[in-house]
Order: sequence, then C-alpha cells, then structure tokens
Amino acid sequence: MHTLQNTLYVMTPQAYAHLDNATVRIDVERDKKLQVPLHHISGLVCFGNVMVSPALMHRLADEGKSLVLLDDHGRFKARLEGPVSGNILLRQTQHRAANTEETTLELARAVVAGKLKNSRSVIQRGAREADDESDTIKLTRTADNLAASLRAAASASTLNELRGVEGEAARGYFEALNLVVKPAFRTNFQLNGRTRRPPLDRFNALISFLYAMLMNDCRSACEAVGLDPQLGFLHAVRPGRAALALDLQEEFRAVFCDRLALTLINRNQIDERDFDLREGGAVMLNDKGRRAIVTAWQERKQEEITHPLVEQKMPYALLPFIQARFLARTLRGETESYLPYLTK
Repeated sequence: MHTLQNTLYVMTPQAYAHLDNATVRIDVERDKKLQVPLHHISGLVCFGNVMVSPALMHRLADEGKSLVLLDDHGRFKARLEGPVSGNILLRQTQHRAANTEETTLELARAVVAGKLKNSRSVIQRGAREADDESDTIKLTRTADNLAASLRAAASASTLNELRGVEGEAARGYFEALNLVVKPAFRTNFQLNGRTRRPPLDRFNALISFLYAMLMNDCRSACEAVGLDPQLGFLHAVRPGRAALALDLQEEFRAVFCDRLALTLINRNQIDERDFDLREGGAVMLNDKGRRAIVTAWQERKQEEITHPLVEQKMPYALLPFIQARFLARTLRGETESYLPYLTK
C-alpha cells in the first residue's frame, strides 16, 4: 500500500479496503496494514484482486473521490465516481473544437510534436551516455529521423497522414530504446516491437504498467479542469475510451515512463525475477515487480522540475494538471495555440 499526491494505491492480493469511521483502512487476512484519514486522499487505485466495501464506495462517491480498478498487470478496468459537474461551457467549446477539422488537426499536431520532441530527447541522452561508438551512431541517426518526423508532422494535412507519421516515428523510437539499455541487461530486456495485450517481453510489460498509471493521472487531470476525457483530437473516439486522456498522455510517455523504465533497468533495480512468463508467451510483472515499480513511480512523481512555460518549480505529479489547464485555456481562446510540455 502506498500513498502519493493524495492517491492511495492498493496492490496486495486479497486486501480489503473499507471505511473505519473517517478513515480508509486496509486489512490483509483480517490484520490491519494501513489506516489513512479519508480527507488525506483524493482517490483510491486498486490492482488485481482487492476488495472494496460498499460503504467505502459510497463515501468516495459522496466526496467526489475516484475509485479506479486495474487488473493485476496495471490495465484499466473501471472507474467509479460520483456525479461529474465538469464545466458545461468548456465542454461545449471542446465539442465544437472536435467537430472543426482545422482545430482538431492543429491540436493533434501539437500532441504529436510534444511526443516526438520528448522521445527525441530520450534518444539524444542515450546517444550522449552510450559507451559504444556504434550505439552512439545508431542513436544519433534515430534522433535525426525523429527530427524529420517532427517536420513531417508539422506539414501533415490530414489526421490520417499525421497518425501515419507518428506511427512510423514510434516504431523507430522503440527499436532504438534497445540501445539505451546497458549491454549487460539487453538479453533480459530486449524490446521486440511494441506489444500490448498481452506484452510479449519484459520491457513491454514494464512500460505498459507505467503507461497505465500515467493514463489514470491524465484522466484525472482532464476531469479536474472540467474537460471531457472521452473526446480527444489525435485519438479516435470510441465507446469506453478516454481519448483526450490518451492525447494528454502522449507528451509524457517518454519523460515519465520510458525514462523511468530505462533507469530501473540500467541500475538493476528490477530484473528477470520481477516478471512471470504466462501461457502463450505473455510476460507479466509479478507482485514483487509491481511493488518496486509503484515505489519508483511515486518517488519519480515527487521529484521537482522547473516548468519551461510557468517558470516555477513543481513536482512531476502536477505536470498533467498544468498541461490540462493550458489545453482548456487554448480551447477557450485565451491562448493562441496549445504548447505541450517539453523536457530538456
């Protein structure tokens, strides 16, 4: 069990989360493991087979706190929350923008630009830190290709063309990430293309788990400022899909998740013992691995950075909320264009 930025994560199988007066209590086999005042948390995230009492569900809903259910691999299953007041005027503006081809394309270009620039930053850092000259050359070539993709994205005239540019760039990026892994760990953490449901190697299992936690934060950020998380610009609208949260997530994947994954691997903070091989070739994090990653995720979110636009120090955890506010201001016409978060 861990708390971070007022979110309580419960990962222990068979844990029971319930209301105890004005606190959230976590029991495992009837033994109390954690007790936190309800007013100290803004949401509850449960991984896998965790039980939640009806009384706690009702209280969370009454107080506007979310309950998120993920499976034991970190994949989103459901979200419970009370009535969403949102911001009807902002949401009307968002829906109008989504129905305007020019505005949709402009916002989608900004999303892709943020993703590609931050992905390029990860590759460039890998090239600088590589010990092997051959790896440096290959990584530099990938960084150049991402720069070319940025130019192509800026001139894309349709959403499909833009998505094609982004997809091709992503394939080259994920292939190059193998070279950012230190040679000693490449055998156990070979990224064999991007595989999701299920992940087919340890690297994919690791980043998929991190992406799931980031997705939850981005959805919360959209809702916090009154945006409709279901209506995106780059990602197509589908029933049950938080398309806008997926859009917001793109600019953070490389700097939040991929960089953290590489750090964990290269510092040997996780290894092959943190993963289980399942039937059909699926590779999944085990309980020990999930705990290590959630702990690292929490520590990462507490680190402070200086936001290049507001020029203020803030923890990483606030970045999705800051960017969601920028997006809302752009939709209202308060700023000329949306500027994604860019790492150095």
